[in-house]
Amino acid sequence: MSAPSSVRRAAALWIFAVAAGVFETVVAVTGILASGAFPAGAVAVGVGLRLVVFGAAVFMTLRLRAGDNLARLGLAVLLGLFGTLSLVVGPVQDLLAGTFTLPAGPADWLLAVSRAAHLVAVLAAMVLMFRPEANAYFDRRRSAISL
Repeated sequence: MSAPSSVRRAAALWIFAVAAGVFETVVAVTGILASGAFPAGAVAVGVGLRLVVFGAAVFMTLRLRAGDNLARLGLAVLLGLFGTLSLVVGPVQDLLAGTFTLPAGPADWLLAVSRAAHLVAVLAAMVLMFRPEANAYFDRRRSAISL
């Protein structure tokens, strides 16, 4: 049984979100290493952690497309909820504290645009994963497995 278009589009958006996250990591690490703000070891640990998250996201996305409801729930909670919070908490805190500023240079603008696209992709994927045809697909897959 083939995944409905809403699930296929959600999977494509999750992959886009991962790609945006990789891009953001490259831009941020390039800036951090150029500034010498953090030791290279600390940067490597951060990059390693992100690579684990990106790998898990791709794995869950592939499982989502195959009809694995647990992957859908994992994506929704781990990346849809907590991932979204990680993208918006900093800017919201800056807004509330009155310290929010617009991006200063080209790298900052690239990062801001990528984060905005990343956030839109995640939110759209969340909606698509729970559309009626997606719910029916996951219900049919669950029923077929339990037989």
